Amino acid sequence: MTQTAPRPLDGITVVSLEHAIAAPFCTRQLADLGARVIKVERPGSGDFARGYDQRVDGLASHFVWTNRSKESLTLDLKQQAADGILDALLAKADVLVQNLAPGAAARMGLSFDALHQRFPRLIVCDISGYGAGGPYEKKKAYDLLIQSEGGFLSVTGGPGDEEMAKAGCSIADIAAGMYAYTGVLSALLLRDKTGLGSRIDVSMLESLVEWMGYPMYYAYNGAPPPPRAGASHSTIYPYGPFPTGGCGTIMLGLQNEREWALFCEKVLLDPALASDDRFSANFKRSENREVLRQIIVERFAALSLDEVVARLEDAQIANARVNDMHGVWQHPQLQARDSWREVDSPAGKLPSLLPPGRNAAFTPRMDAVPALGQHTAGILAELGLSAEQRASLAAGGVV
Repeated sequence: MTQTAPRPLDGITVVSLEHAIAAPFCTRQLADLGARVIKVERPGSGDFARGYDQRVDGLASHFVWTNRSKESLTLDLKQQAADGILDALLAKADVLVQNLAPGAAARMGLSFDALHQRFPRLIVCDISGYGAGGPYEKKKAYDLLIQSEGGFLSVTGGPGDEEMAKAGCSIADIAAGMYAYTGVLSALLLRDKTGLGSRIDVSMLESLVEWMGYPMYYAYNGAPPPPRAGASHSTIYPYGPFPTGGCGTIMLGLQNEREWALFCEKVLLDPALASDDRFSANFKRSENREVLRQIIVERFAALSLDEVVARLEDAQIANARVNDMHGVWQHPQLQARDSWREVDSPAGKLPSLLPPGRNAAFTPRMDAVPALGQHTAGILAELGLSAEQRASLAAGGVV
């Protein structure tokens, strides 16, 4: 589809000193809304997420996910000759996003205070593991480590300490990327009012701890925290996976006593069970979950997955199939909503999910995943460097 309507961030330029997930996830979403994102990468190797795997026709899965619609500029920021190029970029930019190692940006003269003097309208978004200040400021941080520090592992997985489990995706990076993304949007709105850029300080720890609000308040003032309950809900029951006849598994969720009565009547075909004193309130069902689970498993054993789904739908009980990744690629709802597009890449055409939160007023930008340094020559020419200067920079390993 040809884009004709303006996008929200058309005309906004973002320079990103980014790697791995948090910052690239932020800037890809800015690109979705029309921003021009110039991704600065190390010559020769680039964003180290490019080398995580080769699962997407030779490209890395993380990189393909978080880097469509960007321009790749190779630039060795440790060489003095790179300073002028970066300055020229920032002079024309609206936003700088960086998630370099703690303190690295400041050592290169890229702190907000230093940049604000020269580029007062520039918005600077700093993403780090633990944020500026405090005893953890310079501590290295990766997604799994933040999941651990932020308490996520303490409530995720099976009941034994050896059964704790990490999230199957980079949840701390994603959380930080989302807050960086919304922070940049709010800073752009603020600049419209003040005329000045501002600094956004995003920490992975605080981002994930915000998402941990329910278990934290559940354990408020020294109360016992919610126990690890595998794929089941730790405090609501029955809410989780149950096997059905054959090899299928159904995920179901009951939220209130009305649904419990309907579940007993229409799904288990045992209305009297609803008033059984062991199960007559959620806290009782949760306390007696092993007994109740056995009853449910026995009733479901005689039914196929489709039969269980049919009964749950008839009773208007929330339920879901337990899909693997292949099932998600083929999900009928995503197909029916025309949720997939194709984007170019160094490996050819690849499927890519439309950004969630569709706005009928514009079409999101979904351009190619860039090859390393693909746009270097064009960007340098745009900055006024001659062919001879560009060749000299390349020969010196600056670009």
